[in-house]
Amino acid sequence: MEADLLQNPTSTSLLNTATTTTTQSTSLLRGCLGSLDGACIEKLLLHCASALESNDVTLAQQVMWVLNNIASLVGDPNQRLTAWFLRALISRASKVCPTPTSINDNNFDGSSTIIQRRLMTVTELAGYVDLIPWHRFGFCASNSLIFKAIQGFNKVHILDFSITHCMQWPTLIDALAKRPKGPPSLRISVSSIRPPVPPLVNVSIEEVGLRLANFARFRDVPFEFNVIESKDFMTSFDFESLMNITYQEDEALVINCQNWIRYLSDEDYRNNIGTNDVPLRDAFLDIIKGLDPCLVIVVDEDSDLNGPSLASRITSCFNYLWIPFDALETFLPKESRQRIEFESDIGHKIENIISYEGGQRIERLESGIKLSQRIRSNGFSSVPFCEETVKEVKGLLDEHASGWGMKREEDMLVLTWKGHNSVFATAWVPSPCGSFVD
Repeated sequence: MEADLLQNPTSTSLLNTATTTTTQSTSLLRGCLGSLDGACIEKLLLHCASALESNDVTLAQQVMWVLNNIASLVGDPNQRLTAWFLRALISRASKVCPTPTSINDNNFDGSSTIIQRRLMTVTELAGYVDLIPWHRFGFCASNSLIFKAIQGFNKVHILDFSITHCMQWPTLIDALAKRPKGPPSLRISVSSIRPPVPPLVNVSIEEVGLRLANFARFRDVPFEFNVIESKDFMTSFDFESLMNITYQEDEALVINCQNWIRYLSDEDYRNNIGTNDVPLRDAFLDIIKGLDPCLVIVVDEDSDLNGPSLASRITSCFNYLWIPFDALETFLPKESRQRIEFESDIGHKIENIISYEGGQRIERLESGIKLSQRIRSNGFSSVPFCEETVKEVKGLLDEHASGWGMKREEDMLVLTWKGHNSVFATAWVPSPCGSFVD
């Protein structure tokens, strides 16, 4: 499926159109025609963004025409990534330009509205998670640390804040079933609502809990599943419900945050617990610190996609999100439906980062270093990953393409693709507190 948003534009017509631009713009457009070089594509994207921000509709259209000549949803990774950036710029142009662009995106597969994204079965979700180690890296690192943190406890309570519908927990349940002195009783509590982002499934969170309970019963692990009734996720996370969860005195409390904190607002917010105006993510960290957990896990993508300017977000996004496009190229055919659907989910992330501002832009990712600084300033101390965890993660990566690797940065474990950071994992305890890691 091609991303041909125009009717077969020729290089000649593109260059003729470009004659109305400045000398610098004309040179850039002519030099990049047909180029698949990432640096040149990035320059074109920034040139288009600059034109949109200055309401230069003519120039924006001209750059889009050139990008369209490069873009293809079934091309090489640069072409496929360009197609989704072009879609995002077209979407932004439709919002900010006084007159509509003549380019349309009717040939794209899928709606720009996230609610209309496909719903997966649980089986399809498992295949989605296994495709590349984007999620499994965090699952593996987290579960290894959790298993070590709860040694000696007969009761464990996990507050799970994640976007992958509890796909992390069968592996932990299986490990607990094999504990030499027998498994602890396990409670998992999840929020009733989640960020409106992929992956989306065709079953309710209650049904997910029933499936987990059946698996735990099969493995002879005492199990309880709770759903925390919550309000609107983005603006008024239900702190009172979080605070009112019943905790048992002899429980080991673990808080698991996987690809979650980025969706909490980072702007000042008067929360519903009586404190001063603070960013919602800081209020969230303050609440979970007050719960006195024995371990807090935070895993997310390692890039700063929350810059105030459109240009900074384009640069960060383009130089980060090439990773999954490049990784999928190593083992899936260009026209693979599974590949196109996975890239489509990334494409909708790109559209939100580039096309939207204010409260509509929910993709506000902080880098591992920035988020770690935030967590530390909210009264937590980091927990280093032990060699046993490192070994387990390396074993997981051996199941995937050779381009995947792992490194340590301060107290973070970082998943890499061809040496570039992709996902980080961190562990924390409220300060002052000693580490349980030997």
